[in-house]
Amino acid sequence: MKSYNRLMLAVIACLAVIIAAANLFSGNTEKEAGRGYNVEISRICSQIAAGSEPDISGCSYVKSVEVLDPGSGRLNTDKNYAVREVEGRLYRFDYEPEQKQEKCHAGLVMNMALAAAAVLVISILLYIRRSIIRPFNKLSDVPYELSKGNPTAPVTENKSRYFGKYVWGMDMLREVLEDKQRKEIELRKEKHTLVLSLSHDIKTPIASIKLYASAISKGLYSDREKLSEAARRINDNADSVERFVSDIVRSSDESFLRLDVKNTEFYLSEVIGRIDEQYSGQLKLCGTDFSIGGYTDCIISGDPDRSVEVLQNLIGNAVKYGDGKRIELCFSDEEDCRLVTVRNSGNSLPEEELLHIFECFRRGTNSTGKTGSGLGLYICRSLMTSMNGDIFADISDGDMLVTAVFRKA
Repeated sequence: MKSYNRLMLAVIACLAVIIAAANLFSGNTEKEAGRGYNVEISRICSQIAAGSEPDISGCSYVKSVEVLDPGSGRLNTDKNYAVREVEGRLYRFDYEPEQKQEKCHAGLVMNMALAAAAVLVISILLYIRRSIIRPFNKLSDVPYELSKGNPTAPVTENKSRYFGKYVWGMDMLREVLEDKQRKEIELRKEKHTLVLSLSHDIKTPIASIKLYASAISKGLYSDREKLSEAARRINDNADSVERFVSDIVRSSDESFLRLDVKNTEFYLSEVIGRIDEQYSGQLKLCGTDFSIGGYTDCIISGDPDRSVEVLQNLIGNAVKYGDGKRIELCFSDEEDCRLVTVRNSGNSLPEEELLHIFECFRRGTNSTGKTGSGLGLYICRSLMTSMNGDIFADISDGDMLVTAVFRKA
């Protein structure tokens, strides 16, 4: 904001200098123009000196010329005149000076035009300051607060048409981050409670197993029937421990990723349009031939934002694990579903690993040296399942094909 204020002051100073210089130049011009009658008188004097009769037909200021007799009293008049001596004789030149009113009018028009231009420029600068610079300066603190992990920082309301969508988007981002933070706290609390509960519950069967094992090792069960009963009790307690472990694994799997899906109905072209807008120019710059096959539009059942997220993930994998030469979006129909396939050249994944690439934290052997967490395709499968769809992968002619199955509305 301070830099912009300095810029405004510099522009105002420049405008003031321009107006002052224009008035100075105009004053000098008028001053020179005010002496026009002298030029005409000098020309007529040259004519007289050359022996010609004075000619005032082309004069704008000089109105009459006559030989002056000093004793005639012709000098005592109220007219504007000038006396010049030519060839020993005095000549009187009556002239009319320029109208000062016209000069003032021209100067006034010039100053009014310059003032109007200055007011317009300053008004535009003030408008930019009030409608763009100041609101943006207030919003600049929001990303900084979000980067520090403070999603509760309020987003200042702004009705400016320049930042309306930006403010709305920042507020949505803040709400999403705040919701994720709240869910993360709840998840930690649940995990902590679960660990404490299971650790307490698991102690009982483990203690029982240890008692039975100790008794057997000391030979306290000489009767075969009692020995079999002890073995059965050990097995029952082991089953209990196994159930507790299964509960831990299941709970961890269910709460690891909470993906909110809002199923509705939308046109397929809406999703494909967003993908085309995002990737066409980007992949072209990378030298990748990106094409979208022909398709008939239809209404899809699911979450449009999550559907875009799935296709973004698949295209991202195609860029990361393909050879960067070709990526295609293909379409087909099967019963009441629309199949969208992301096909990329340069597949390097062994076919026997296709069944496992959608598992959590599972990465293929072709991921060596490439960053990733092994969650991308797992998230895609979870999202497609939540939208009553499906996803599967295939390899054909050296190309990798991952197909998302969307259910038609």
